Amino acid sequence: MSTNETQKYPAPVAPLKLISLLGAEDMAAAIDAALVKTRKNTIAHRPELENTFGYYEKSYLARIRCSRYGTGEGKATILDSVRGCDLFILGDVTNYSITYKVCGKENHMSPDNHFQDLKRVISAASGKAHRISVILPFLYESRQHRRTGRESLDCAMALKELADYGVSNIITFDAHDPRVMDAIPLISFDNFMPTYQFLRALLKAEPDLIFDRDHFMVISPDEGATGRAVYFSNILGVDMGCFYKRRDYTKVVNGKNPIVAHEFLGDSVEDKDCVIIDDMISSGGSMLDVCKQMKARGARRVFICTTFGLFTDGLAKFDKYYEDGLFDRLITTNLTYRPAELMDRPYYVTANMYKYMSSIIDTMNHDMSVERVKSTTHKINKMLEKSRRQNAEDADAAI
Repeated sequence: MSTNETQKYPAPVAPLKLISLLGAEDMAAAIDAALVKTRKNTIAHRPELENTFGYYEKSYLARIRCSRYGTGEGKATILDSVRGCDLFILGDVTNYSITYKVCGKENHMSPDNHFQDLKRVISAASGKAHRISVILPFLYESRQHRRTGRESLDCAMALKELADYGVSNIITFDAHDPRVMDAIPLISFDNFMPTYQFLRALLKAEPDLIFDRDHFMVISPDEGATGRAVYFSNILGVDMGCFYKRRDYTKVVNGKNPIVAHEFLGDSVEDKDCVIIDDMISSGGSMLDVCKQMKARGARRVFICTTFGLFTDGLAKFDKYYEDGLFDRLITTNLTYRPAELMDRPYYVTANMYKYMSSIIDTMNHDMSVERVKSTTHKINKMLEKSRRQNAEDADAAI
């Protein structure tokens, strides 16, 4: 942050507090450390803020206890004062590694369990906190975002519940369909994208990448991801291709119509590096099929960039495809739970989002426009220019 930016900072709306739900503790600790560092740097330019109550703390984390009765029913207790605070509650609804006992038997936390704990914490803080904001990197029930026939409309109902609980801001990342915000028109809903972090991680892992129409291409694995791919391809100045799913609508398997084939629309990918970009990997079957088809069409290297790596069917299939040379890198963010075995895979790369999240929280606590952190086009262009300059220098040195 520059000196001019810190001088324009208004005072915080209230002292900042951050609460982590079960399973998001590591994420919250990293964000907390980044917030402490940011505010320490800010005070170096604006020493008068050091005397602002609650502005600079050694930690902004408030402790909670989520306990269970023998039947599995639960309750939440906030152990530190949050009265008058600008409270941010962080949760990872996909973290299935957390367990609890029901009548002596061990259960794994489901997204429904995590969401219930979120409501319990909001209930415990209501009437005390100055303002409550909820951060759900993976938006709860975001895949059930629209109704087809006699179906529940889960995401809209969950957002409405949070609004009714008095939440002021809902913060998420790469929502499956951001139009779900229409369910809560009077509540702030911010959807952030990890484009800059993807590109940074990709360049760090593969510094020899050349971003032009002759060497690189962005691929959308289905029609739903075209918006992400269009932005990525435009900012890189390269072409885009798109697959669309041909489904068998006479069957329903695991709640959805099975995919018969992936059909490709776009220019030739032969001898080009290709990045496949999407919001999530669930089982991974569709993504891996796209990788296979890209290699069959002559792609040089294939990279997968996905915001949320859920891997609901494990990693064995990804290991096999990597060993067969059907993809080269798999990049996901650290916004959701990742099993330890994933971190050890030679093909896996993390797009770190924690500093970005701390900037979002700090900006909102000052009641400033989030556009200053949401728009990363300038940072991406600077990074691309640096990469092109480095590649040019390497080419000259090789002559």
